[in-house]
Amino acid sequence: MLRKIIQIDADKCNGCGLCVHACHEGAIGMVDGKAKLLRDDYCDGLGDCLPACPTGAISFTVREAAAYDAAAQAVRGCPGGQARSIKSPEQEAGQGSTMKQKNGSQESDRLSALQETEAGSGEKQSVSQLRQWPVQIKLAPLEAPYFQDASLLIAADCTAYAYGEFHRDFIRGRIALVGCPKLDMVDYAEKLAEIFRRNEIRDVTVVRMEVPCCGGIEQAVKKALQNSGKSLPWKVVTISIDGKILSANA
Repeated sequence: MLRKIIQIDADKCNGCGLCVHACHEGAIGMVDGKAKLLRDDYCDGLGDCLPACPTGAISFTVREAAAYDAAAQAVRGCPGGQARSIKSPEQEAGQGSTMKQKNGSQESDRLSALQETEAGSGEKQSVSQLRQWPVQIKLAPLEAPYFQDASLLIAADCTAYAYGEFHRDFIRGRIALVGCPKLDMVDYAEKLAEIFRRNEIRDVTVVRMEVPCCGGIEQAVKKALQNSGKSLPWKVVTISIDGKILSANA
């Protein structure tokens, strides 16, 4: 099939190997001291390796190439990077309730137990609202069952640390993807556009910090929505560095 894929200029390659480490799919290897694309079907064509190359030896090209094999990547990749759904406390509570009715047990409701768990300090422990894995934009699959009819949260890494009730107010009821455009040094727009195109996303919420560099994630989502050809409701929430919501603009 004709598709976008990377190409490596051997004359420009200095053999540093940084692109090999940047390629999560294992498509690039070192051969005779030079970086080389080893398998077309392992290259997703998104170019995470490009910003890692100090000599500019890597670029995109469009040519006949084997289709990207996402299934093979799920098998060969790090187990921690494999897509999976996570049951919500409500789902677990429902299962516990069914068992209770079958067995005639008088145990307290599972959901209440989860939500009312007391921490050592006497304060209630927060319950994780994360519904899927992985959460990093760079590691997220392009298609997954949990994307279908999902409210999507796209958040800058630091927001969850700055805003204390991040799980309750933002992750709850949403599929969460996080990233930092400054540290990752990659434009998320192309991958996000592909996720929007391939899945029936219901709406998108962007959560960013007030710092200027965090505008990159907002712009990436805006560009991705435009390039996806879909019209999705979306809003941007801005968090201050002291953990307050500064604005929420649709």
